[in-house]
Amino acid sequence: MDPVRPALPVAESSDALVVGVDSGGSGLRVALAEAVSGTVLETVSSREPVRTGPDGISAGHFLEQVLPAVAALRERAGGRPVAAVAVGAAGMATLGDELRAELPGAFAEAWGVRRLALAADAVTAYAGALGQRPGVVVAGGTGLIALGTDLTSWRRADGWGHLLGDCGSGAWIGRAGLEAAMRAYDGRRGGSTELLARAEKLFGPAAGLAGVLYPRTDRPAVLASFAPEVGRCAGSDPVAAGILARAGAHIAEAAEAACPAEPGAPVALTGGLFKMGEPLLAPLRSALAELLPEARAVEPAGDPLAGAVALASALATDTLRLPEHPSLLRLFGTEGVKAGPSAQLGRGARRRESPRTE
Repeated sequence: MDPVRPALPVAESSDALVVGVDSGGSGLRVALAEAVSGTVLETVSSREPVRTGPDGISAGHFLEQVLPAVAALRERAGGRPVAAVAVGAAGMATLGDELRAELPGAFAEAWGVRRLALAADAVTAYAGALGQRPGVVVAGGTGLIALGTDLTSWRRADGWGHLLGDCGSGAWIGRAGLEAAMRAYDGRRGGSTELLARAEKLFGPAAGLAGVLYPRTDRPAVLASFAPEVGRCAGSDPVAAGILARAGAHIAEAAEAACPAEPGAPVALTGGLFKMGEPLLAPLRSALAELLPEARAVEPAGDPLAGAVALASALATDTLRLPEHPSLLRLFGTEGVKAGPSAQLGRGARRRESPRTE
């Protein structure tokens, strides 16, 4: 059965609420907010990530956590009606079929809500950082993705995982640092004795590093755990500094590919990767100035949970301007937003006559 419900009237009641959900690899956060203003009333969090199985992200496990949390939040808020919900989830674009199939009906039954946005976590990161204006956001942590929009279509670059991409991410930096450590252990060119010492302090003797790393099912996170060591070495070790310079170039290339062709488009960096500070940010700023000289670097206004709340509030008030997309941003229960073209291409592809679309 098609889960899409007919559109409901705009939330006009001043007591209407919205729910924002941010689901990621480290757990799940839920916020209850005023529908019209977007003011957050209360948030709750769980450190238990939503399970992923053969059919993708588990809708059952997601609902087991979210429904009781929202019930408790609403009770403390006086049982006020919910006008809209927005969910941002890591893996939504490729693993979210079960969520898209089951959540609209489940939320309608539980709260009587029809307006729902199901978004990739990169979209809620965008909405939290830049709101509903054209620009590009680079979300960096263990992985890395750049997402931009001109409010007509989305433009994505990277986010393909540690085997195929995520260039410049925490996992990428950590892997490059460990490779430099192993080069030093072997006596090959390009090695770093300083990184070797730090690798052995963290993981044990270098000769056993492959046996420690390869059996792990959380290899990207393990690789990323070494990225801060690369940052700490960068001030005294040219090999570490070179790794971060290359990372900055990769990140700037992703931002360039996703950035809309609008002079002065804002560029925001969000995520734990950028807490490495100047050892990464200095070469990144230099690379951005070269590749996107007309862009403006801005501080992100909020995090992905704030972005989910902003999406829900916009849905409730018929003010959503961000474009719909089959996998990045799906809307249910509203006809107020038209889906824009679903092109996902970089600046180089866009300049050609026949861009590839999905």
